[in-house]
Amino acid sequence: MPTPIVVSEVSKSFTMHLRDGIRLPVVENVSFAIRAGQCAVLGGPSGVGKSSILKMLYGNYAVDAGQIIVSHRGQLVDLATATPRTVLAVRRDTIGYVSQFLRTVPRVSALDVVAEPLVSLGEPRETAQARAGELLARLNLPERLWSLPPATFSGGEQQRVNIARGFITPHPVLLLDEPTASLDASNREVVVEMIAGKKRDGVALLGIFHDADVREAVADTIIDVTQFAPGKIAA
Repeated sequence: MPTPIVVSEVSKSFTMHLRDGIRLPVVENVSFAIRAGQCAVLGGPSGVGKSSILKMLYGNYAVDAGQIIVSHRGQLVDLATATPRTVLAVRRDTIGYVSQFLRTVPRVSALDVVAEPLVSLGEPRETAQARAGELLARLNLPERLWSLPPATFSGGEQQRVNIARGFITPHPVLLLDEPTASLDASNREVVVEMIAGKKRDGVALLGIFHDADVREAVADTIIDVTQFAPGKIAA
């Protein structure tokens, strides 16, 4: 599908139950589309709602209003109204996600953490582990660490595992929440190259990048989230 994800008039608010049910609007009338092979970047200051938009697209946050249409297994699915079972299927097959933080099962090796999403798609474990090793090597994670649980790693090492895990699958849509925040310059450049490779493969990417150099290197278009501020009238 040329445009695998379309966001239309989406709004989100939070209800503060411990403060007499006060409703805090986050974003309103969020609308954009991402083409296959394009990297769109969410722009705007901290607190404007960029991460909330990513989390709505991944199904972590409920949507107050609007539609999030994704092409999934040849059908159009509205994530705003999809069942939990459908959301899980979309995550497995269609939308990948690289968060700021690595959450893993204790005592599972870094190699298996990275390989697991590919195994869940039916790849033989040996094949998935081989691909995981290629990505970890590309991201300059020493081979002596591959058999260790990532909980013992530094922040930058954990983030490299996180990136490898997110990039290992052939998801047609990939969400990136500050993937380079904990990386040094050489590994940031590796991630920029990996994003370029995903674009060549026809993946639609949506990301948040606070590093201006990385943002400039990867962005085909920048979506200014301040235009979706509550109460703001779209031009």
